[in-house]
Amino acid sequence: MHLVAILVLDGVVPFDMAAPMQVFDWTQLPDGRQPYRVRLCAERPEVTADGGFGLRVDRGLEALADADTIIVPGRGEGAPPPSPAVLAALRRAAAAGTRIASVCVGAFVLAEAGLLDGRRATTHWVAAGALARDFPRVDVQPDVLYVDNGQILTSAGAAAALDMCLHMIRRDLGSAVAANAARMSVMPLEREGGQAQFIVHEHPPVPRGSALEPLLDWIEDNLAHEVTLSAMAARAGMSERTFSRRFREQTGTTPLQWLLRARVRRAQYLLENSDYTVERVAQQAGFGSPTAFRERFRKVVGTTPYAYRSSFKGRRAVTAS
Repeated sequence: MHLVAILVLDGVVPFDMAAPMQVFDWTQLPDGRQPYRVRLCAERPEVTADGGFGLRVDRGLEALADADTIIVPGRGEGAPPPSPAVLAALRRAAAAGTRIASVCVGAFVLAEAGLLDGRRATTHWVAAGALARDFPRVDVQPDVLYVDNGQILTSAGAAAALDMCLHMIRRDLGSAVAANAARMSVMPLEREGGQAQFIVHEHPPVPRGSALEPLLDWIEDNLAHEVTLSAMAARAGMSERTFSRRFREQTGTTPLQWLLRARVRRAQYLLENSDYTVERVAQQAGFGSPTAFRERFRKVVGTTPYAYRSSFKGRRAVTAS
């Protein structure tokens, strides 16, 4: 029996805790036996969950010593920092070879314990920048659903915990058992694309009153047409060199990178809200060809336009004139 200990800390996000509980609990071997035993443990018997309700947990930190896998769920904003006792217990478990995984912003607890130093890791894309800033020794991968370093794993948002847990089940027991667990969870064993498909790619902020504001509005209005660097510079009344320098100073990126990001955002909007064919979406977003559109879209979003539409639109696209 493989023991899975879910470490519940104050501020725990209920879904982050429940997702791994359910997927491991539903796992069955071909003969019907359950290969995993799941239990909650905490530093204190009473834990306050994010959302304002309390949990009663029977097992303390000593339960981590017997676990084969430890999972650290994410915690809500304003949760207190993990105590020295919690961090020490995680370090002891890691030193003993226990597999340790985090869900969403639970990665911050592993990072605080030093378990992610020198390793690749992920977390919810909203928090990826903070993880990289607060823990510069961690190689943060913001675009993936989960990262498997062997002993240490991290996952993105709560739903990505299911992807990570199914991956661990497949590692432990093979694809057939993992596929059955995926069916019980009503999700695919593998999702195409990574966390990038869920990221809102905002434009870099432009200072209010900036001379670039009218130009950026013009670019947005003309995405379906060819927009060159020389045309942007001429509209701004500058040489290309001066324009490029000032554009980067005010936005933090280059004019062409800003333009490509705007085109991808337009394509995402059309895939979500229209029945245009992919070819028509490519045209409306200003990509030179459907092939160039697919390549750029996959590079930025991490999946194909068709797969993105299937995930984010209630029905598949139909041919549009």
